[in-house]
Amino acid sequence: MFLSTSSRQVTVFVGCGFAAKYRLGGGNFSVPLQWTLGLKRLGIEPVWLELMPATKDPAADQACIRAFQRRLAQHGLARNYCLLYHNPPEDRHDLEKMTCHGLSLRELERRLAGPNILLNISYTFHPPFLMRFERRVYCDIDPGEITYWMARLEMGQSYHHDFWTIGLNKNAPDCGLPSIQGVKWKTFFPLVDTTLNQPRPRPRSPRFTTVGQWYWTQGIEVNGEYPDLSKQHFFSPYMTLPSRAPEARMEMAMNLNPDDPEIERIRSFGWWVVPPHRVVASPALYRRYIGGSLAEFTTCKGVDCLWRTGWVSDRAATYLATGRPVVTEDTGIRRYLPDESGMLFFSNPDEAADAVRRVMRDWDRLSKAARSCAAECFDAAKNLRRILADQGLGKG
Repeated sequence: MFLSTSSRQVTVFVGCGFAAKYRLGGGNFSVPLQWTLGLKRLGIEPVWLELMPATKDPAADQACIRAFQRRLAQHGLARNYCLLYHNPPEDRHDLEKMTCHGLSLRELERRLAGPNILLNISYTFHPPFLMRFERRVYCDIDPGEITYWMARLEMGQSYHHDFWTIGLNKNAPDCGLPSIQGVKWKTFFPLVDTTLNQPRPRPRSPRFTTVGQWYWTQGIEVNGEYPDLSKQHFFSPYMTLPSRAPEARMEMAMNLNPDDPEIERIRSFGWWVVPPHRVVASPALYRRYIGGSLAEFTTCKGVDCLWRTGWVSDRAATYLATGRPVVTEDTGIRRYLPDESGMLFFSNPDEAADAVRRVMRDWDRLSKAARSCAAECFDAAKNLRRILADQGLGKG
């Protein structure tokens, strides 16, 4: 067991607020899933604490809650969650105004009264409820956007004891992210459970895939300007890639309305476009889609490229764990990876085409390197052990 006898009674909460409300988001659900399964591998019985604000459609809300419960049960977590249904939703969070699903209110109150730690992976919980956790650890999984807004707004920095980020380059001189007064960032790799996500044989189809949002409308100021930071913009130089590497099938599962003319425009360049709400609508389908791919090809979040945050997605970690190489841009993460990582980086269309061809030519070796890198760097239990050791639980 990881925890000592004296510390085994500590409740470790994984705080989240984006999984239950997105019923068709298999990738979204998979993020806190890696944390919860990783804790179980350390001998901890965690509590996935999910906040779900009510909408104007109670029937849809209940469907989301039922889907959330089914998915937890499918992963052996039927007793490891508490969903707080907040109706009506307010900025102030009072536990007495929420309905508990999973853990009863009485049991949740007991856990809050005893020793506990909140690993807060999204700034979801607000005072006064937030202040009831004995130890509050802010775990940033979106370094570009979160740090930008932290420099301007209260995003929880005043209410947490410790701060961790997957922006691996956050403390390097070439990182452009602003400093936050009173916040000293420690870094960790995005989590993937390497027991759940196993290597898969080479697929028959040479599909390079990715999953994401095509549009991104939030305004972030970079060097006095508000640039387009969407996938649509950052994929633009690489739209001719299918003709540059015709032996590969370039595919994206982008969240686009079925009648969006962008679909036909993307396809006109030779890309395949598939609806994510069909191919990755559940965690199992998400893993199946990634496991059926030859590799991932994607551009990075614009703000992370521009500010050199050292970010890489949890999705990329899943590709690596299943033995799928990842072809992407370098946000400053390359220096933190092994020499043979299964990740190939590009900065222009020629390099991108060369990387795709290299994956086709040398897949077996790159696949083994990808899996090895996932186990060495991204493994959920390994990263959680470090974070918890820093809170005084177990050894790092």
